[in-house]
Amino acid sequence: MATANQRGQHAHERRTGPGTEASDLHVLAAQLRRMNGEINRLVHGFAGSHGLHATDVQALAAILDAREPMTPGRLREHLGLTSGAVTACVDRLERAGHVRRVRESTDRRVVHLRYVPEAKEAARRYFLPLAEAAAATRSRFDDDELAVVVRFLTAMNEDLRLVRSDER
Repeated sequence: MATANQRGQHAHERRTGPGTEASDLHVLAAQLRRMNGEINRLVHGFAGSHGLHATDVQALAAILDAREPMTPGRLREHLGLTSGAVTACVDRLERAGHVRRVRESTDRRVVHLRYVPEAKEAARRYFLPLAEAAAATRSRFDDDELAVVVRFLTAMNEDLRLVRSDER
């Protein structure tokens, strides 16, 4: 069975023909690494200034982005951590005042993780330069171009999720 990377490579070769993909793929990969590095720099700065680990900031982003209430179990799956590591992460986030554990369902065993509004505002202020850079960049593209970018990023994230779940 082909890996996500192999499937993507074969699809790219069908669209562009052999020979051109190496340089295009290298440039794309380099730009993705550069962007990832810049975002990681911001994440590590936020983590350091709040006494957190970078994984804790990933957890905060997962809680913020969740379409339904985040539970420790879903957070464990999302981050690929052990139950103990997630418990330690949530404990740190709770002690730092970023999240709180809430039992709001009829099943009192279910714990939801809620981002504390004041902490969310502090994160917004810290990451405002990232949001402004994204807005400035976005303004240089039309809706059709942005749709392609979103489609690419969505597919990339889906393929990376498959790579993460592949047994190594």
